[in-house]
Amino acid sequence: MAFTRATGKHRGSSRMARRSVGFAGAATLATTGVIGTLASPALAADTDNRGVEDTGLTKVITEDSLVDRLNAQAAAQEREAFEAAAKAKAQAEAERKAEARAKELRAEKERAAREAERRRLASFQLPVAGTYVSTGYQTGGSLWSSGSHSGIDFHAAYGSSVVSVGSGTVVEAGWGGAYGNNVVIRMNDGTFTQYGHLSSVGVHVGQTVEPGQRIGISGSTGNSTGPHLHFEARTTAEYGSDMNPVAYLRARGVDV
Repeated sequence: MAFTRATGKHRGSSRMARRSVGFAGAATLATTGVIGTLASPALAADTDNRGVEDTGLTKVITEDSLVDRLNAQAAAQEREAFEAAAKAKAQAEAERKAEARAKELRAEKERAAREAERRRLASFQLPVAGTYVSTGYQTGGSLWSSGSHSGIDFHAAYGSSVVSVGSGTVVEAGWGGAYGNNVVIRMNDGTFTQYGHLSSVGVHVGQTVEPGQRIGISGSTGNSTGPHLHFEARTTAEYGSDMNPVAYLRARGVDV
């Protein structure tokens, strides 16, 4: 007997068909995000961890910070070196200026000393300290062979120091006849001075003397009536070339 398939009715799905539908549904759910949503936390965590490791952000940040610190240290060291060099240069310049000033002061001091010495050597003074004129120039009388005094007499107690009135060279030292022990000096300005009636002579011919240098001791040798110093100013070393000793000394700054 033949059977005819009824129309309008469906047969139930087979097991294979249902499995296929299940797979398709799962795929659809995954596509729509249901399964994807459920899986996203774990996937996100894995993704974040892989991102840091893969991109090296931590390493880059650390290296950048280290470079910045090194650059800052280098800049600070460079600045310190510059400041130290500037300080050293300033100190060297200050020392140079100080040395130059000290050298200048030494030179000024030396010039002043030379000038003071030059003035001292060019100066004149009295032949006996604290003395005064006891007999004037050209005083007349029988005591002098020429009839008048060819010099002046300075008061000088026996044994007083007699000094050169200025700078010069000794041209006579010893016995001088009526002058007794005497010294004649050629002064640096070309004039001559004589010191007579000395008890002793302390210089020799050819010796250079300075102002105030002792040349002998006062006494009363030769044609003398008592201890004193006979002093003459001359244009030559010889007797008879005398000039006024008071005017001579005053012209050279000596208070007589």
